Amino acid sequence: MEVILKEDIQSLGYKDDVVNVRKGYARNFLIPQGKAVIATDSAKKVLAENQKQRAHKLAQIKADAQVLADKLEGVTLTIGAKTSSTGTIFGSVTNIQIADALNEKGFEVERKLIVIKEQVKEVGSYNAVVRLHKEISVDIPFEVVAE
Repeated sequence: MEVILKEDIQSLGYKDDVVNVRKGYARNFLIPQGKAVIATDSAKKVLAENQKQRAHKLAQIKADAQVLADKLEGVTLTIGAKTSSTGTIFGSVTNIQIADALNEKGFEVERKLIVIKEQVKEVGSYNAVVRLHKEISVDIPFEVVAE
């Protein structure tokens, strides 16, 4: 079943994408939650017209995201965490700590845009991906050290 997404869904797609999903997923979750609409011919025409009208605005958003990505390119972070004697972290490092560390360095990045692919449970070096736009993402290396 084809649906048009009304918001970004991390494992599925971005806002205004037309995607194929199973009927049950669309009817029982996406549509009732207001996250998607059925992709009828008229809905696709409305979507195309809206995208044409928003093209200039979207180009500006993409340009702003590219500028921020260029600034973030050489940034490395050091995050302190309470650890045991073996180097295991009490708890874990999440995207909230990454966002706070970026804010301290002067970069305004929402925590929802930061994805850490692996669980950070020990002291060491890791990578986080900041998805600024659907076409622009930046790898941010960070190191977890004991406090």
